[in-house]
Amino acid sequence: MQRIAVVPGSFDPVTLGHLDVISRAAGLYDELHVLVVHNPSKVALLPIAERVSLLEQSIRDAGIGGKVVVASWSVGLLVDYATDVGASVLVKGIRSQVDVAYETPMAIVNRHLAGVETVFMLPDPAHAHVSSSLVRQVSSLGGDVSPYVPGAVARFLQRS
Repeated sequence: MQRIAVVPGSFDPVTLGHLDVISRAAGLYDELHVLVVHNPSKVALLPIAERVSLLEQSIRDAGIGGKVVVASWSVGLLVDYATDVGASVLVKGIRSQVDVAYETPMAIVNRHLAGVETVFMLPDPAHAHVSSSLVRQVSSLGGDVSPYVPGAVARFLQRS
């Protein structure tokens, strides 16, 4: 039986912390779906199609192996996507207790709704302080975000 997992996120933009989690998860599962999801409580910097494109390029540039599928999902429950592709696991990167407190109720509901388990992965300590919102703020004020994001994202943000 194939082990299929989904790494969901807004990836607005993708960070090196995201890539760290994706890379490690790709080594644990036979197939990994990296899913750009629409978060109605956030105002996005990048359109979903651009986030998908930057993720694909960043994953390719990082040499992340295995079967990795990048897709988007904006209507319906995350567990609907997971069950549609045969995934039994959601992989979530967590940086702090705040993330744990936010993610735990969702993990419980996802398990009850569809039997989909959630695995929490701790980031590499070098990236634990970085969030997409921090990157957006630094970039909007003209700061250098290259230490926090893949090269493709840094180049894209510099042009924007």
